[in-house]
Amino acid sequence: MAENEYFYIEEGEMDAYLFHEGTFYRAYEFMGAHPYKKGRKKGHRFTVWAPRAREVFLVGDFNQWDSVSLPMKRIGTSGLWQIIITTAEEYDKYKYRIIAEDGEVRMKADPFGFHMDTRPLTDSKIFDIKGYQWNDREWMKKRGKKLYTRPISIYEVNLLSWRQKEGNIQFSYIELARELVKYVKKMGFTHIEFMPLSEHPLDASWGYQITGYYAPTSRFGTPKDLMFLIDQCHQNDIGVIMDWVPAHFCKDDYGLARFDGTYLFESLDKAKAENEQWGTLNFDYTKPEVFSFLISNAMYWHDYYHIDGLRMDAVAYMLYLDFGGKDIRNSFGGRENLEAIEFIKRLNSVVFKHYPDTMMIAEESTAWPKVSHPVDEGGLGFNFKWNMGWMNDILKYMALDPIYRKDHHGALTFSMMYAFSENFILPFSHDEVVHGKKSMVEKMPGSYEQKFANLRLLYQYMFAHPGKKLLFMGNEIAQFLEWREYESIEWQLLDLEPHKLMQKFVSDLNGLYRDETTLYELDTTYDGFQWIDHSNSQESIISFERLDKAGERLICIFNFTPVPRPAYPIGVLEEGTYRTVLTSDHKRYGGSTERVKRYKAKPESFHGRDLSIRIDLPPLAAIYLKLDRKPQNEHKTGGNNYD
Repeated sequence: MAENEYFYIEEGEMDAYLFHEGTFYRAYEFMGAHPYKKGRKKGHRFTVWAPRAREVFLVGDFNQWDSVSLPMKRIGTSGLWQIIITTAEEYDKYKYRIIAEDGEVRMKADPFGFHMDTRPLTDSKIFDIKGYQWNDREWMKKRGKKLYTRPISIYEVNLLSWRQKEGNIQFSYIELARELVKYVKKMGFTHIEFMPLSEHPLDASWGYQITGYYAPTSRFGTPKDLMFLIDQCHQNDIGVIMDWVPAHFCKDDYGLARFDGTYLFESLDKAKAENEQWGTLNFDYTKPEVFSFLISNAMYWHDYYHIDGLRMDAVAYMLYLDFGGKDIRNSFGGRENLEAIEFIKRLNSVVFKHYPDTMMIAEESTAWPKVSHPVDEGGLGFNFKWNMGWMNDILKYMALDPIYRKDHHGALTFSMMYAFSENFILPFSHDEVVHGKKSMVEKMPGSYEQKFANLRLLYQYMFAHPGKKLLFMGNEIAQFLEWREYESIEWQLLDLEPHKLMQKFVSDLNGLYRDETTLYELDTTYDGFQWIDHSNSQESIISFERLDKAGERLICIFNFTPVPRPAYPIGVLEEGTYRTVLTSDHKRYGGSTERVKRYKAKPESFHGRDLSIRIDLPPLAAIYLKLDRKPQNEHKTGGNNYD
């Protein structure tokens, strides 16, 4: 390539300084490949971090992959290299050819590349990330309003296996913008959570082993195709959460591993760098450049993709040096990863400074305090946390034969001891339906019919329990097989009545949840929850009330045994007639209840209350009741006919 087809510019030292300082929070505006125009000079500018490289060359379609014709130049004394070439075009493939200190040659994809070739190919592609015309202004105005006091029901999705065309052919982002959005809206979910969509080589990693943090996977189309999908979600009042993986990265040689021939994004200390649990490498949070790289990535997804939140994977693994089983200590002799903690706090502070209306969600499985509390109050700065303790307890409980549930009654009640210590999301995620753990319905004990009854009971209990909700795809149709990333959900099951009725139940549950303010308005305080009876372990029955700001009450009763309880007493506070709002045992969902009943309060003392009703409590069933204050057709939820 002739010299006049490439050139260098004497600028960028301040950007390099900020990057090395760890405070360059939009580093993607400078790093990677960008269109360049200044005066008569124009082309594409490439910038890469390779501090210990002896030499760096740009290679690609634009120079027929010649190994030496495009030498990059170091920016001042920094660890960044740059070049501007005049012959490149959008979608041209490229890599960096890095000569390490010891002469080793490394061929690397661009860590800041916006687009990558489709697996098994590994090249970066030039792509102009700017210019998409968004049509989601109304959504963006309102998305963060009353975030803690509104219903949030999340549908977790793996795009590769949600639905496939004949011949196991995957849907594109554009096709999903029609099919997935329509389905999620019909089912009544408020948000979609995408399992990781950053570029990754192996389908079986589910996206958790990443090679291109800034490149949405090309399996389904271009970056702007993904923007279109998110735009369509927003136009249909559906929020989008991205699963994000800042703990570890893929070892594949073209990715971040030993990027300049030395341990760059990972630690020089092999014990800290190696992640044997997942066969990956851990990020080194002692390096300011890693701060710039990862915090910029969180900002990038907000800036260019209008995402409504990040679910941060493996937070516990980041917080503790020994979480993976190694005996590693910090400089004070403790187990905590002090640099990772600082990174998490900085990350959340920066993101919320620019996007106060977003969701930063921690997948954190320990008792670390104040995960979802602000940094200036001693917290980690997230605004939501997955409630892993509740999830593990209730799934173990539900898997028991009902005859033994009386001995484990605490699994139903213990979560209320800490339910408001964090802003919780209640997750039944992909992790619970893989690796021999069984699908949700298969976890349930009993006969075929009882499995479905148990699952409906579990879901209605989940929606009554304080906290936002998350269901993994397939959970809503009671798929019997464990999830497999290489094939579609078993949509054919909807030809069978129990599965179709389960889908209807989840849809109605979502609809009621969105309409019934008692289920979400006071979700983060004991003001929104009151026990009626938590002590009936012998019959495995619990009852409580959910309250809204106006003082309205929803009575929630759960029978975790296959024994019907006719005329079961429930203490109430007000006179009048109580109507059934929803029961999991209704015939329309596969249960046995044909007509729901109303119950008139009588002066009979139960549960410390002077009034009570006596209800017919079906086996393995949940019931929601409300005091009838108005004629039925005037009820807020009456028109939806949940029961």
